[in-house]
Amino acid sequence: MTEPITTQLQPMPDDWRRALAVVAHPDDLEYGCAAAVAAWTDGGREVAYVLATRGEAGIDTLEPARCGPLREREQRASAAVVGVSRVEFLDHRDGVVEYGTGLRRDIAAAIRRHRPELVITLNHRDTWGGVAWNTPDHVAVGRATLDAAADAGNRWIFPELTEQGLEPWDGVRWVAVAGSPSPTHAVDATPGMERAVRSLLEHRTYIEALTDEDPETYVRGFLTSFAEQTGERFGGRPAVSFELFPRQ
Repeated sequence: MTEPITTQLQPMPDDWRRALAVVAHPDDLEYGCAAAVAAWTDGGREVAYVLATRGEAGIDTLEPARCGPLREREQRASAAVVGVSRVEFLDHRDGVVEYGTGLRRDIAAAIRRHRPELVITLNHRDTWGGVAWNTPDHVAVGRATLDAAADAGNRWIFPELTEQGLEPWDGVRWVAVAGSPSPTHAVDATPGMERAVRSLLEHRTYIEALTDEDPETYVRGFLTSFAEQTGERFGGRPAVSFELFPRQ
């Protein structure tokens, strides 16, 4: 008989200054870890966002040509709520992102540009805890980010990046996976929760297409319930969890 997981989550490291979050779609970070981002930027840390797509295939009633720019605007507004001003898009196609050297190269280039100590991504495993199937975009971007954290420091992988003026960066100390079914660390969500709610609400077009509930009721209920559940393994404090992979 399998025993329930009761291991307490450890606090995330705090001896860093720059982080880069790399995910597939607008709203991935807002559903996953915006409360942590708000706490980090409040503490004077720099966080930048890189998104593989513009989420242009995410709303059935909006064709991609209209949806992509709208979701990009919502993502930039959402990031600003939690203190993030640098938001980049890699222009991979929503829904059909492919894991491979092209994606790894683009993410490695972003890591070289931003030179983070902490890299954040979303669950790269096939399922969400064995309960629901993950999307191919999340899997591809998460796995490519784990690989690109090492690629960015090796001048002989993607040497064209050096020719473009992007010098190798071997300063990534951790990759933190949000939404992981196997979390190891957490951040207290209490200081950043209200801004996390407002940040996700900036994705109003997507949320209104997703649910018939009142957007604020839906968003607040979703974020607080997950934070409280995570907090059961973090001293009773509402929390955002990560699976942390040290690199150095």
